[in-house]
Amino acid sequence: MDESNGYASELSVTQGEPMLVPPAEETKKGLYFLSNLDQNIAVVVRTIYCFKSNEKGNEQAGQVIKDALAKVLVHYYPLAGRLTISSEGKLIVDCTGEGAVFVEAEANCTTEEIGDITKPDPATLSKLVYDIPGAKNILEIPLLVAQVTKFKCGGFVLGLGLQHCMCDGIGAMEFVNSWGETARGLQLSVPPYLDRSILKSRDPPKIEFPHHEFAEIEDLSNTANLYQEEMLYRSFCFDPDKLEQLKMNVMKEGILKKCTTFEALSAFVWRARSQALKLRPDQQTKLLFAVDGRSRFVPALPKGYFGNGIVLTNSLCSAGELLENPLSFTVELVQKAVQMVTDSYMRSAIDYFEITRARPSLAATLLITTWSRLTFHITDFGWGEPLLSGPVALPEKEVILFLSHGNERKSINVLLGLPSPAMKIFEELMQI
Repeated sequence: MDESNGYASELSVTQGEPMLVPPAEETKKGLYFLSNLDQNIAVVVRTIYCFKSNEKGNEQAGQVIKDALAKVLVHYYPLAGRLTISSEGKLIVDCTGEGAVFVEAEANCTTEEIGDITKPDPATLSKLVYDIPGAKNILEIPLLVAQVTKFKCGGFVLGLGLQHCMCDGIGAMEFVNSWGETARGLQLSVPPYLDRSILKSRDPPKIEFPHHEFAEIEDLSNTANLYQEEMLYRSFCFDPDKLEQLKMNVMKEGILKKCTTFEALSAFVWRARSQALKLRPDQQTKLLFAVDGRSRFVPALPKGYFGNGIVLTNSLCSAGELLENPLSFTVELVQKAVQMVTDSYMRSAIDYFEITRARPSLAATLLITTWSRLTFHITDFGWGEPLLSGPVALPEKEVILFLSHGNERKSINVLLGLPSPAMKIFEELMQI
């Protein structure tokens, strides 16, 4: 089979008829509240998990995973419902118990021929996640869609489409791992906590901080023409040595007393991307990234909270300031954005949406999403841990994804897409 950029260029997948998998037992019906932190992330996240066991083969994979899905949905019953709009104009779940959509499929090759799924290739990998035909918006897409694709080598891929408004990365990780535990006949190690009313807006709502994550920035950069070029998707691996060197480079500048890996890497790629896109010096650019608020709320969110416990924090700066100052200047901007996230800040963000119904603007923005601390790589349905796991594609051109990599998960893969001319510059800037 011909390969291009490490991918099977003619992956052919034959899908069976989709079916609904309802919870194995009767579950609660009625409307299920989604918090304001859930409202702002109305996208479907598509991920794949590649399994292979020489002892077990793949003949029973579809049946085992489907049966376990029915059982785990008893605990996660909102996922068996459907999205609708409440009388207040917000997303809400109608707990109908209809079930998740499940599809079995067969591929015309071996799992090895898929290529390296740590590098985004939407055209190939999207064949491994079922899409609802004719769906025009997220209200027409079930909350959970699962596809099990069997390969000729005896391996299989589980492809998931999960609505982000139902949970953040930690919630998704705990759900998928609970599903795997159910398939192996185990009790759930982290049962879901489903009551989201603990994140209701205050009465009356109070806005206490400047929420620049919602601010529209005038686009002076003229990157619109650049984005008409072919988009290239690349993955850059930062091994532990490279990450340590990056932090040492920041500390040598003598401005900061400490610096985390995330802060150094985020600053590094924000600066490099701004340079690669040739932003004008006076162009304001915004960095957005999610901070896990579970332990920062007072009181902390309960263990197993199933929902979005993350809040976006932000930093604003001109491209000229980013590029004219040492890297530690940008790292300090990232540090200040992290420090902003307190209980008051998060509750103010909840209230901000209640009052404005605004959604974060991505104009002249880089949004960094960090999956490097999520343990999707330990998911086990009875065939051992996945050989590979990761996203099918990046949701927006403004998004960069950090993924853990390597045997001990100590390396970080940086996934992004850029127009072809900008990517060539970015690749050069990634040399440390």
